[in-house]
Parts: sequence; structure tokens; C-alpha cells
Amino acid sequence: MATSKKVVVKEFTYAWEGKDKTGKVLKGEMRAATDTVVRTNLRRQGINVSKVKKQSLGGGKGISDKDICFFTRQLAVMMKSGVPLLQAFDIVAKGHANPSVTRLLIDIKTDVETGSSLNQAFRKHPLQFDQLYCNLVEAGEQAGILDALLDRLATYQEKILKIKGKIKSALFYPIAIIVAAAIVMSVIMIFVIPAFKELFSGFGAGLPAPTQLVIDMSDVFTKYWYLVFGIPGGSLYSFFYIKKRSKPLQSAFDRTMLKLPIFGNIIRNATIARWTRTMSTMFAAGVPLVEALDSVGGASGNVVYVDATRKIQNEVSTGTSLTIAMQGSNAFPSMVIQMVQIGEESGALDAMLGKIADFYEQEVDDAVEAMTSLMEPMIMMTLGPMIGGLIIAMYLPIFKMGQAVGGG
Repeated sequence: MATSKKVVVKEFTYAWEGKDKTGKVLKGEMRAATDTVVRTNLRRQGINVSKVKKQSLGGGKGISDKDICFFTRQLAVMMKSGVPLLQAFDIVAKGHANPSVTRLLIDIKTDVETGSSLNQAFRKHPLQFDQLYCNLVEAGEQAGILDALLDRLATYQEKILKIKGKIKSALFYPIAIIVAAAIVMSVIMIFVIPAFKELFSGFGAGLPAPTQLVIDMSDVFTKYWYLVFGIPGGSLYSFFYIKKRSKPLQSAFDRTMLKLPIFGNIIRNATIARWTRTMSTMFAAGVPLVEALDSVGGASGNVVYVDATRKIQNEVSTGTSLTIAMQGSNAFPSMVIQMVQIGEESGALDAMLGKIADFYEQEVDDAVEAMTSLMEPMIMMTLGPMIGGLIIAMYLPIFKMGQAVGGG
């Protein structure tokens, strides 16, 4: 007996404009397979269509994690206030400043209207809604507590964004200073030192060794500037391009990052904070422990903890307690393991994991503040002698000439 295969027709979003029977101008958007379907549907509604245009998915800015977090918080607040789900989507979509987010929410709303569950509609957009997000929404739908789960999910996203922001701010300051110093050094090498070289050419005497060294460096810099800028830039681009596609390189990079002085400890604490925060959120939502561990590893953002989580999941699935499995992974400090053990024994594992996350998030905050305050004098102590040395080297011939004239 032959079975008929269901054909899925791909739909697009079309913006339309037209007039009703009274001559009033109307505008709107509609999901359909072709513009002909849009025109046909509108004519049936008594609308004389003047324009139909397919909406480009590339319009507007990209959709950031912050956009998704803000949407989740808005949706949670409206559902807690008793606003129906589809109406809540309408309100959020129309009020958003980013057209890309508006189109995304309209697509999800259309899927829900046509019979899909909310988590199924989210799963069609994996770039914006990861497995963890969809699993929590599914748990909320099945338990009938979607509003509470969305609220918990929004809180989770806000805390994760905050911890990521701390890491970025820790890295941004030194990088900004180094880039600014590189620009200043480039200007000196390309424009300032050649002017001094031309001035010194009329002296008719040998230059001091530091001055000659700086002039030689400037000559190389000016002649091969494209290599000076191109090689570091190309190397960085190639490294990160290959890293995205090479598991061994990504693993080696993540392991190295955890071993760095100062930065390594901050990254490790941030990773543990994300791991425990994700685990707490999943467990509190009623997601079974083994299933929750599927999402936890990826949320940590580090290959070391992805591998550790996979090992923990295998052991937990065979009946081992979470405490013993975490202890065997060698990825967590003893304090974390002891608090998890207390949480398991007291039946309040989600609350204890949340406290661990709070502790490590505060550790990251304190470490970033301390590092930022120490970084400024350290950078100044490094860059000051470099730029000062260049300037002194270029003025040495003038000083010697002044001494010679004064002595004569």
C-alpha cells in the first residue's frame, strides 16, 4: 500500500498595500508561498491590492542574544499579566525597533496559529533559540507553567549576558590600549621618524646607535607596512577561521585559556558559573537530570567542560550520583562538589546550584574589577618606555649637537 508523503510548502513574509471598499488605505504583512496567494486572499477580503513586496530576511540588524533575552522577558511579563500568547507576540513584534526580530516573531506566531506548539516553532530557528531554550519552553508547556518558565528563562539569560559582559569588559580594556598604542607607533614610524631622518641627513656626522636603530626600523616599517599589518591580521583571521572548523584546535585553545595566568582563573570561574546556572534552571524546570545534562555542557562554552559534562552524563545514566560523577570529572573545585552533595542530600539541588552560580558570578565581578585597576598602571609602565624611548632616540643627535656647539 503506497503512503502519501506530506509536501511542506515554504512560506515567505509579504508586505502589502491596498484600499478597502470605502477607499481607505490599508497596509500589512502576510505569510504565503507566493505573492499571487497574497493577492487572492486579500481580494477575498474585499481589498483592492496595489502593492505586494516580498520581505527580505537580510533587512535590519542581526538578532543578538540581548534581543532574545529582552523578548523573553517581555513575553514572560505579558503572559503573567494574562495577555494571550498570540496577542503577546503581536505586541512585542510591533514594538521592536529591529525589523529582523519583528519578522522572526511574526514567523513564530504564524507557526503557532497553524497548530505548532511554541517549542516546535522555536526549534525552527536554532540560531536564535538553542536546545536549552526550547527544552525549557517544552517543559513549561507540558506542565502548564509556561509563564513561570519564561520568567525563569529570562532571569537565566540576563545573568548569562551579565557574566559574558564581564569577560568582554576584562578583555576590551587591554585590547583597546594595545590597538591605540599600535596606531600611535605606526604614525611615529611612518610620518615622524622619516621627517627626523631627512633633518639628520644634513648633519654630516654619524648618528648615535639608538637613533640609527630606530631609523632602520622605520625604513623597514615604511617599506613593508603591508606585511607588518597583514601578517598579524591574517594570522589571527586564519587562526579563528580554522578554530571554528577544527575540534582538536578548539580543544587545545580552550584548555590553554584555562591555564593562562590571571585570565585563566576568571574564565574558569565564569564557565563554572554558567554551568551551575544552566543546571539549576533546567533542574528547577523539572527537566530530568540526564536530559538536562544534554544542554548544560554546550552552555558552558568550553570544550573542557563539554567533555566533562558528557562523562558526568554517562555515569549519572548508570545510577551514579551527580556528586560522585562530578568528582570523577576533575573539572570542579571541592567547594562546588561539597555544595552539590548537600543539595542532593537535602533535596534542594536547584537552589544549591543557584547559590554556587551566584558565588562564582561575584568572584568574576571582583576579579575583573581588580584586574582592570591593575591593568592600567601595568600598560602605562610598558607603553611609556616604548614611546618615550623612541622620542629620546630621535632627539639624541640634537642633544649631542647642542653639547658640541656649547663646548665649542
